[in-house]
Amino acid sequence: MAVFVMASLDPQSLPPMPALSCRADVALRGLYEISKVLGAPGRLDEVLAQVLDLLSSFVDMRGATIVLIDSVGDAKPVVGYGRFEAREGGAILPERAIGRVATARSPVVVGNVENDPDFAAWPVDPDAPGGRQAVIAAPILDRGDVIGVLAIDRPSSGPNAGHDEDARFLGMIANMIGQTLHLYDLVSRDRERLMEDQRRLEKDSPRRAEMSGEQALIGIVGASRPIRSVFEQINVAARTHTTLLLRGESGTGKELFARAAHDLSPRKDGPFIRLNCAALPESMIESELFGHEKGSFTGAVGQRKGRFELADRGTLFLDEIGEISPAFQAKLLRVLQEGEFERVGGSQTVKVDVRFVFATNRNLEEAVERGDFRADLYYRINVVPILLPPLRERPEDVALLAQEFIRRFNEENGVRKRLTPAAIRLLQRCNFPGNVRELENCVRRTATLSRDDALVEGDFACTVGACLSSTLWKDFSASPPETRRIPEPATFDAAARRVPSRSDVTRARASARTEINGAGAPDRASLISALEKAGWVQAKAARLLNLTPRQIADALTKHQIPIKKF
Repeated sequence: MAVFVMASLDPQSLPPMPALSCRADVALRGLYEISKVLGAPGRLDEVLAQVLDLLSSFVDMRGATIVLIDSVGDAKPVVGYGRFEAREGGAILPERAIGRVATARSPVVVGNVENDPDFAAWPVDPDAPGGRQAVIAAPILDRGDVIGVLAIDRPSSGPNAGHDEDARFLGMIANMIGQTLHLYDLVSRDRERLMEDQRRLEKDSPRRAEMSGEQALIGIVGASRPIRSVFEQINVAARTHTTLLLRGESGTGKELFARAAHDLSPRKDGPFIRLNCAALPESMIESELFGHEKGSFTGAVGQRKGRFELADRGTLFLDEIGEISPAFQAKLLRVLQEGEFERVGGSQTVKVDVRFVFATNRNLEEAVERGDFRADLYYRINVVPILLPPLRERPEDVALLAQEFIRRFNEENGVRKRLTPAAIRLLQRCNFPGNVRELENCVRRTATLSRDDALVEGDFACTVGACLSSTLWKDFSASPPETRRIPEPATFDAAARRVPSRSDVTRARASARTEINGAGAPDRASLISALEKAGWVQAKAARLLNLTPRQIADALTKHQIPIKKF
């Protein structure tokens, strides 16, 4: 049987704890005092000069210097102390000495510079006894890279003479200096970026004097009545959390106005998340919007937040909302109604606080009548509809937009292209079916191919019959194609129109397919003629014959006409 005996110990019988050495205590106080200097605001050279001055109180030295190394490896003295202070910019250290410290990546101690070939060219101290000088040099590191050297020298009084302890102390000081230099670099970059933004805003302010202050601030270019009306609607609606529906042709700037609605809203400090619904297949859009849990499908190696979750307390912009499938429309409707959803493969309900902005270039009213778009979802997204005007309805904005695009081109490429008055008048006569996007491409293409700084009328592709719009709409001569105008949403009267059932839609589609076999179907000769005019592009041939692409395909099958491929 084991017997344990407990006895109280006399504190006086315990061995004494080792006391902190005097040199270690001095080093600790030195680190504390120097850290306060490095953390104080001030110019970099003044701060480093204070560090060297304070260092002399804790380390025996006759002179000290800090040398920084630039990106190409050249050394530049920054500040000096003691016998190096009189030198302009500090001390110019031997290149071999700097290279040795950078290679070692740790403090280097030289007891006598005369006996070391790397330090033989060290600046001589005429007051050193017997000409013997000792040097301690430590590398200054920034994220693993050597960006400078901190070096001190003093008369050598022996093989060591406390050099090793001072080398460790100097290495710690050099590390602190490296962290400070990194912070100064970050602050300097941010300051330059802010100054560049300020200069750009000052440069833009005279050019946008005709626009309101907020309109110019968020980057909307235009001074015509239609664009001012749209901005006023955006400005009023953005102050609330109400859902917006931006409607307009492709290229009218729906994403820009969606961003403006966010920047002018109370949620401007929150995230602005955007997604083009037409850019993703149905199998991916659910995961992209709702997120997924780990293992919910092949490739789901971890939990992933969706766009709804990322936009919490911010704005979610869903472009091309008219392209989503009926199955996904039902899932989207629940999020709009309840503000909650489950991730793909998960069972936990996630609640979000999101402001929705939708956009489409489709006629949603006709889609509802055909049964392609749910009527209940239509009412949910069509809360505050805003119709964006096409560029052809605001020709006075063409000059402002063209000047803005040429300015951006000049900044990006470092050139000085300019538009002549004749070139601007030419652009104002164009219809631009692609709207602002097409105008920008036209200006950039012309500026790229032009050999002179002044863009004249003859530089543009339309003057030589090579305009992309003229080629695309060549069957419509100089005017744009008959564009189906998106109606004002107020003209959609649900009480006067019955939303067809799915069986009604099925019968209507079957009837449309059978019409191709009736008296209204084109004969073989007419069909081949239209295809040849359209370059055997079925969509263009369908427009020429006032048919749908599906009817053209059925007619090709009926007449057994092979499709030519180029």
